[in-house]
Amino acid sequence: MADLKIKLGKLALKNPVMTASGTFGYGLEFADLMPSDGIGGIIVKGTTLKPREGNDYPRMAETASGMLNCVGLQNKGVDYFCKKIYPQIKDIDTNMIVNVSGSSPEDYAECAARIDALERIPAIELNISCPNVKDGGMAFGVTCAGASSVVKAVRARYHKTLIVKLSPNVTNIAEIARAVEAEGADSVSLINTLMGMAIDIEKRKTLLSINTGGLSGPAVKPVALRMVWQVAKAVKIPVVGLGGICSAKDAIEFLMAGATAIEIGTANFLDPTVSIKVRDGINDWLDRHGCKSVQEIIGVID
Repeated sequence: MADLKIKLGKLALKNPVMTASGTFGYGLEFADLMPSDGIGGIIVKGTTLKPREGNDYPRMAETASGMLNCVGLQNKGVDYFCKKIYPQIKDIDTNMIVNVSGSSPEDYAECAARIDALERIPAIELNISCPNVKDGGMAFGVTCAGASSVVKAVRARYHKTLIVKLSPNVTNIAEIARAVEAEGADSVSLINTLMGMAIDIEKRKTLLSINTGGLSGPAVKPVALRMVWQVAKAVKIPVVGLGGICSAKDAIEFLMAGATAIEIGTANFLDPTVSIKVRDGINDWLDRHGCKSVQEIIGVID
C-alpha cells in the first residue's frame, strides 16, 4: 500500500481526501454509511457568528452535469456549534474542520476566535465568497483588498491552520491566492461554486428563489482544474482542489495539477461512500504505477 499521508502546513492528514463544506453535514449524518475515520478530513457546514435562516425555498435545482444551490448558509450560529455539535464530533478520528463565513472582517474574526478555543478542531476553512454588507454586497473574495481584509482580521485572532476557500468568480484567481498568502493563510482551497442560473420556461420563472445560485458538480471540473493548476504555480502554500470530483481519476487529475489534497462535494449526494472509494482508488493507481507515495504525483504537470 502506498503512503497517502500529506500535510497542509502543520496539519497532518492520513490521506488527501476530504469532504466539502455543505455536502456532508457535520459528519454525523454519514456515520452509519461510511467510516468517517477513513478519510483525511471532514469540513463541516458553514458556520456564522449569528444564526442564519438561509434563503427561501426553492433553493436547489438540478442542471446538466451538476446542480445549483442558494441555501444561504443556514446554520444555528457558532455558539450553538460549540455547545451542541462540537461535543458530538470531537472524538471522530479525523481532522474536523469548520467552514467559517461572515458579513464583515470583524464577524469572521470573532467566529474564528470562538472556534480557536475548541481543542479538537485543528483548522478552519474561510469562505470568502460571502457578500460584504459594508461595501454594497460585493463578495470579499473577488478583490485582493477584500480577501486580504478578512484573512488579516482572522489571522490576528486564530492560531491554528487557516485554509482560505477562493471564489472562482474572478478575473485572476492567482492574484487573490497570493494576496491571502501574504496575510498569513496556511493553505488555499478552490474552487467555490460558480454563479449560475436555470429557468423553467413553462412557468417563466427561475428555478431558485433568489434567481441565481452556485453551480457545482462535474460541469465545473475543467474550470476548477485549470484554476488549481494556476494557483499551485503562483503560491508556496499547499493547495486543496475541489470542483466536480466524483472518482479517483478526477482526484488524481487535481493532485497532478498541483493540489496537495482534495475535497469531494456534490458527489456525496449521489454516493455517500464516494470519499472512501476515491481514497482506495488513489491507492490502487499508485500501486499499479509503482509509486510508493502520493507525494510522487503532486504537481507533476508543468
